[in-house]
Amino acid sequence: MMNHLNMNECAGGVTAPQGFRAAGMYCGVRKVKKDIAMIVSDVPATVAGVFTLNKTQAAPILVDKAQLKRSSLCSAIVVNSGNANACTGERGLNDAWQMVRTTAEVLGVPEEHVLVSSTGVIGQYMPMDKVIPAIGELAKMLSRSGNKDAAEAIMTTDTYPKEVAVQFTLGASTVTIGGVAKGSGMIAPNMATMLAFISTDVAISQQLLTKALQSANNRSFNRITVDGDMSTNDQVLVLANGLAKNAPFGENSEEYQLFSAALEYVMIKLAKMIARDGEGATKLIEIQVKGARSEEEAAQAARAVANSNLVKTALHGADANWGRILAAVGYSGIEFNPDIVEISFNDLPILKKNYEIVLDEEKAKAILEQENVIVTIDLNQGNQFARFWTCDLTKEYVHINASYRS
Repeated sequence: MMNHLNMNECAGGVTAPQGFRAAGMYCGVRKVKKDIAMIVSDVPATVAGVFTLNKTQAAPILVDKAQLKRSSLCSAIVVNSGNANACTGERGLNDAWQMVRTTAEVLGVPEEHVLVSSTGVIGQYMPMDKVIPAIGELAKMLSRSGNKDAAEAIMTTDTYPKEVAVQFTLGASTVTIGGVAKGSGMIAPNMATMLAFISTDVAISQQLLTKALQSANNRSFNRITVDGDMSTNDQVLVLANGLAKNAPFGENSEEYQLFSAALEYVMIKLAKMIARDGEGATKLIEIQVKGARSEEEAAQAARAVANSNLVKTALHGADANWGRILAAVGYSGIEFNPDIVEISFNDLPILKKNYEIVLDEEKAKAILEQENVIVTIDLNQGNQFARFWTCDLTKEYVHINASYRS
């Protein structure tokens, strides 16, 4: 229960809101695991999306950008794992469009209402002889309880499915936001190596939905990092089908503020799951920067610390090496006075102003051996704040990525 927002978490993930169904199954893109999923809204839903900033963009990203220019509505998303359909040229683009056309055909919806997504190995052609029949099977399997199968089917190196849903009151209506995500490695800010699909039964304009998504994305999926690499396939899609039948609301309304806060909550929950499930990770690390002159500078400093391999390996070894943290802030590019910076771990002071070291090695080590670690950096030069999430960097990360294609 989150009393200040009057929200409750609920079950169901992406199918928790009214009018959403999903399915997931194995079709042979991967060796043994579920590898294709479908998410459907029973009525056309308003859609908004954000995409990777990588200049090398996979075929599904190009297709979805084109689709969003054609229509503001979406009825279905088809997703596969195991193959990114990236760097596959004209053939890959044709395959992505074929997935769109087939999904539209089996569901009886307009082609412009279908979006496609892929994740997995780059540079390999899609096994369309397996994918196309599977799309037809998925359409028959769709259900309100299909969320778990869909969550499993979009995973690559993830160790567990990532789902969340919340329910709250908007005016006189009870509304729900649900979501599913995948991501474990090749995670960097400005979209991680990740996919996320958010559903809601809220009635909202595309303009406001896009605004809320962009704001929430900046404070969630753009605030996680595992290894500093950026993928070719990242995207977040939000579908709002209006079945909650809430009254219309505008940008300056209390309803919009509540919806935006709930959407941000869902996306932060999913983002933290991704960071915690970083390849080979043993702990979730939250970097808090406060006392900054702007949120942007706080985020810039936090990003540098979260991306530092030296910081992440030290935290993996439960080594309270505050010097690496301060050094990362120093090369982050922000203007600050290192003499007045203070650092703490889970509220345990480590460094005070004027480089006064108050580190209790034994207590610090006990904190850093926990699964959840908060590193707080107080710049003491303003009142702005930002958070970033990352994980420790381990030998297992190297092992996973040395054998990713096999």
